[in-house]
Amino acid sequence: MVAMVDYPYPASFLQPLPAWPVKAVCAHLTDPTLPDKDLVRHVASAVLVYYNYTGTVPCLNISQTATQSLGVTGWWYQSCTELPMPMCSNGKSDMFEDHPWDQEAFAADCQRQWGVRARFDWPLVFYGGRNITAHSNIVFSNGLLDPWSAGGVLHSPTASLVALVIPDGAHHADLRASNPSDPVSFRNVRRAELKAIREWCGHHGTSSLRNRPVSKSWLHTSI
Repeated sequence: MVAMVDYPYPASFLQPLPAWPVKAVCAHLTDPTLPDKDLVRHVASAVLVYYNYTGTVPCLNISQTATQSLGVTGWWYQSCTELPMPMCSNGKSDMFEDHPWDQEAFAADCQRQWGVRARFDWPLVFYGGRNITAHSNIVFSNGLLDPWSAGGVLHSPTASLVALVIPDGAHHADLRASNPSDPVSFRNVRRAELKAIREWCGHHGTSSLRNRPVSKSWLHTSI
């Protein structure tokens, strides 16, 4: 979650956090050779950066990963009906505890919470899965600091399916309001997005861009 919102300025999208919160968290985790009790204290200090950076929270609710004002309830419903995302860990090739994916349990939880059937094949049936070349006029912007970028469209399949990569960007950094601390890459990618949209508007009512050759200037553009 911290990596997801690793913005270059203070923000409160998930929780109130300082600028570059990953660095703030890691500042407490620099010495793995400390005695166990000291390690626990340092881990606690790192956790406090995410859950109580303002110092105003009397008791940590570590089961709540985002502020209530974000309204994440809608996302959990959508993950059942439109975007189920199987996730798992084994504790060996990753840094997390062993947590296998249980599709039946996920489906049962969707039924229990929302009274809906989990549609695991919906993205494939509705959008075509990874074969998206039939679509057009979409910008896929990917901040590589955001762990979600691992599932992003990082290369432009066609001229009107534009992939933009922001090496120092976190989750939808380009869609946030401009900030004096924005790196040049943020400003550049916003210009590239506007350029693409203006081109689509200019071609409205004329020949479609869908089947045109991919412009080299758009191929895996790293801003």
